Amino acid sequence: MQKKYLITGANGQLGRAITGKLRQTDAELILTEAGRAAEEFHLQELDITKTEAVLEFARGVKPTAILNCAAYTAVDAQEKDVDLSYRINAIGARNLAIAAQETGSKLLHVSTDYVFSGDGVRPYIEFDAPAPVSVYGKTKLAGEEFVKQFCQRSFILRTAWLYGEGKNFVKTMLALSQTHQELSVVNDQVGSPTSAEELANAICSLLDTENYGLFHATCEGDCSWAEFASEIFRLAGKDTMVHPITSQEYQQQNPQSAKRPAYSILDNYMLRLTGGYQFADWHDAIRTYMEGLKG
Repeated sequence: MQKKYLITGANGQLGRAITGKLRQTDAELILTEAGRAAEEFHLQELDITKTEAVLEFARGVKPTAILNCAAYTAVDAQEKDVDLSYRINAIGARNLAIAAQETGSKLLHVSTDYVFSGDGVRPYIEFDAPAPVSVYGKTKLAGEEFVKQFCQRSFILRTAWLYGEGKNFVKTMLALSQTHQELSVVNDQVGSPTSAEELANAICSLLDTENYGLFHATCEGDCSWAEFASEIFRLAGKDTMVHPITSQEYQQQNPQSAKRPAYSILDNYMLRLTGGYQFADWHDAIRTYMEGLKG
């Protein structure tokens, strides 16, 4: 029987990466977005915040699996837009979990390093207690809890510092390098830059398994934002100098509403324990990505 995959947020960085991988199989893909994005990119309309709409859509499709790549990720805006954040990141995940359970579908839900406070001293594993410090982190954690509560056959993948096809830190740095000889970049926030292609590989490796549960899913190794920017410029052959600054200095220059985790390195502990996908080192992943941008 042909597999059917319902993908929400199909036009996002991860949605595009997963779609590219799954198009290489014989599976039927149902690609969805909400609002004007659906019309603009010729995707099917699905507003995951509306319970009955999600249930009706899932009943009609009866997917093998639902892949939830939809999220509200404007971190600072959510500090004021709390209701919308909960509707998309929490209620949306709940609706998809209910629909997956009713239709006998698997659910793969993508979460974030922001569920942690970022004041740790070692990489976070899946068994560490979350303690989000932003609205984004709190709503994403609520989404995780709803998925666990309402869908028995679910995978939850926490990722971080994602880049792919679309707006991201890599492209922002490259654009700024066109007009700046020197850039100030935060050096006291550390994490693991993660390629959407690598995350899509991990997701595809789980879909046909019964290896359900919570997984950390980031590229191996870690760096600061300043170190990441320096590597981007080195690979691109740019001579833009990176001036490392503290988060406090950045905040004074560019006020932000939401607190960022200072230390958000995720250890892919569960993937290792269960023989799951092994991510590439972040240096190798960004090199591959940059080669793709060239051509």
